[in-house]
Amino acid sequence: MRIPPLVLVLACLPALAQEKSGAEVYASTCIECHGDGKLKAPVFGNAKVWGKLVREGLDDLVPAALNGIRKMPAKGGNPALSDLEVARAVVYMGNAGGGKFAEPTLTDVARWRKKADARRKPLTPQR
Repeated sequence: MRIPPLVLVLACLPALAQEKSGAEVYASTCIECHGDGKLKAPVFGNAKVWGKLVREGLDDLVPAALNGIRKMPAKGGNPALSDLEVARAVVYMGNAGGGKFAEPTLTDVARWRKKADARRKPLTPQR
């Protein structure tokens, strides 16, 4: 039996509605470092620092947040976050720093996950 695509989308809506907003993810996870610049993280709302990151664009920022970068662990150290929640947090922080990013779509998130996976360094076997 083939399920119509609209039925599949509608079935996913309750799960999407339960996902946290960018502001909620920032408040629960990202603020730990981005609130005061811990470990040299770009401080939330600092347009000078975030302006440079905003120019890099979401195709660089979101995969970096998904994988982790420098001292930031993957997903800000909160593996319970979905990729969409991480993307929303990046958009929220980028916009607070002067960006004009739109709410991420599921297509965007899939593209960013693919980029993140491609950037992930393969584990080297232990000898």
